[in-house]
Amino acid sequence: MSRNKPKRHSRTRRRTKGWVRILNPIILSFKVVAGMGALAVLTAFCILVHNVITDCEYFNARELKIVGMQRLTRQQVVRQAKIRKGDNILSVKLTAVRKRLLAHPWIAEAEVSREIPSRIIIRIQEHSALAAVNLSGNRFLINQRGQIFKKWESQEGLDIPVIKGLRLSDLSVYDNARPNHIPKVLIDSIPYRAVMQILELGKRRGSILPNHLINRIRVDRQIGVTVYAYDRLKAISLGYSDYAGKYHMLAKLFDYLKQKRGNIDFDRIDLNNLQRIVINPVRYAGTFAEAGNNN
Repeated sequence: MSRNKPKRHSRTRRRTKGWVRILNPIILSFKVVAGMGALAVLTAFCILVHNVITDCEYFNARELKIVGMQRLTRQQVVRQAKIRKGDNILSVKLTAVRKRLLAHPWIAEAEVSREIPSRIIIRIQEHSALAAVNLSGNRFLINQRGQIFKKWESQEGLDIPVIKGLRLSDLSVYDNARPNHIPKVLIDSIPYRAVMQILELGKRRGSILPNHLINRIRVDRQIGVTVYAYDRLKAISLGYSDYAGKYHMLAKLFDYLKQKRGNIDFDRIDLNNLQRIVINPVRYAGTFAEAGNNN
């Protein structure tokens, strides 16, 4: 008799395991359905709360604060952002507004934020046009980094130098989708670097050739850079090197001509070789060697 007992226990265990195999999928299915139901209820509740909040007049925009305008008007920024007073600030998609602002050619950087309960703040940074570059008869504006950021429209009324002789391959184009991105491959052409050095010198306080007095900059890829400046578009040949030294010599030369020779007007000064400076006065041509060293 004792030998039959283990068989009964074995049959009981087999029956139990059979019921477990049947019940486990049912229990798992029940848990899944319950979880999905709870998730659906939670989702519906969140949607309800969202709709209530975004429809609530308490969060309507009563103030649009715009910071950083230089060239653009408030109306232009608001129109580009596509935000109006009365919009619910919690329903405004800040990322989308920022992308719309960056799509404007004059806007270099933008930041959009909200202040509960009723204020939207837009901060922009505009491009500052350093010069215009002439490419195939069209003029394009370059920013302080020397990057093209838009085509120059005649009605914009900018008083900036126009650069001739650069090629498109000498320049980089501003990427408004990545405003602070610095390209891995930087422009390293000699003509480009020469022009940028001259423009940087022209931004300095007290510069003898300030950018606002430069009408155009011509690049000869063999000879170098010539600047046309002042009232009668005097040509000043600067070559490809030592611009700081040549600016210093030009200042000394102007002082010398004013003090020693009177107010002599000239058409051209060649500063390629500082040991042999050539001046073409308006009435006669002559050579003025090492004039600045005599002062």
